[in-house]
Amino acid sequence: MHDDLLPREHPVRLIDETGRLTADDRYPAPSAERLLDAYRALVRGRRINEQAGALVRQGRLAVYPSSHGQEACQVAAALVLREGDWLFPTYRDSVSVITRGVDPEEALVLLRGDWHSGYDPHRYRVAPQATPLATQLLHAVGLAHAARLRGEDTVVVAMCGDGATSEGDFHEALNFAAVFHLPVVFFVQNNEFAISVPLSRQTAAPSLAHKAIGYGMPGQRVDGNDAAALLAVLGDAVENAREGGGPALIEAHTYRMQAHTNADDDTRYRERAEVQAWADRDPLLRMRAHLTESGALDVETEARFAAEAEETAAALRDAMNRDVRPDPDDLFRFVHAARSPQLDAQRRLLQDELSREATS
Repeated sequence: MHDDLLPREHPVRLIDETGRLTADDRYPAPSAERLLDAYRALVRGRRINEQAGALVRQGRLAVYPSSHGQEACQVAAALVLREGDWLFPTYRDSVSVITRGVDPEEALVLLRGDWHSGYDPHRYRVAPQATPLATQLLHAVGLAHAARLRGEDTVVVAMCGDGATSEGDFHEALNFAAVFHLPVVFFVQNNEFAISVPLSRQTAAPSLAHKAIGYGMPGQRVDGNDAAALLAVLGDAVENAREGGGPALIEAHTYRMQAHTNADDDTRYRERAEVQAWADRDPLLRMRAHLTESGALDVETEARFAAEAEETAAALRDAMNRDVRPDPDDLFRFVHAARSPQLDAQRRLLQDELSREATS
């Protein structure tokens, strides 16, 4: 048994639920400045989740998979990356995408129902958000392999949820990354539910991080509501990959505080008392308590962070309240470099229908 590949029995934690700093033999706590930056992103991320939820209720967003309660995972995944690295998010990782630098409006147009991703992946080094489970993991591995062949020091963070670990693509991606020793950090946000399916119905492994040893890569568990521990553990895995140490699997233990999406009724499969118990572990409250107690966060700074987050929410609100006039020809413009006869026939059919509607 390769003990160096096995995760710890208990998730890594550097700041407990009361905000108290705890020492760790392997993972030093990030600096106060870095934690303050993370808290700023946490405040902004929470406000984005709240505003997006309101936009869904107003009919301005078609769907929004909230990451409320998971914001520490969201911001840490983006903050540990260098400019030349890549992030491969899931549909629930809008806050991570925005923390990486993507404009909030560009990040959310896909969830409004637009046909395109909304942002240029190459500009931000953020892959389009993926709705199918685990497909982005294969793309992440492919990009890392290409970067390695080009001699680049690029590292890829590939995000997924616990439900994605039940997909075949998850196995294929980890196996390929391990065999070719690629610079990929697989980051699993274990929020306890794949829609309504609890973790106990997905795996019999002691933890999801234990799956790593089957591929010959190290696995680690971390408290997903502890931004300090996430920065330390993810940051260590990213830099190890950059230095040639190969891939790693990091499992963050967190909780999905809200429904899967606005189309889901989570009262059907979990008790309110369970949700409330996790509310006491809120990553924002934990980080705020620590920074306030240490003197790194004062009233003025807290107010400034809140004002900045409100500006983001207002800009997002204004953007999503602007009506969009889609061009029907876009359905055909970007399918092939040269339209096929069949596509031309479909285009003429739609043009004829639209013309008849306009004159009726």
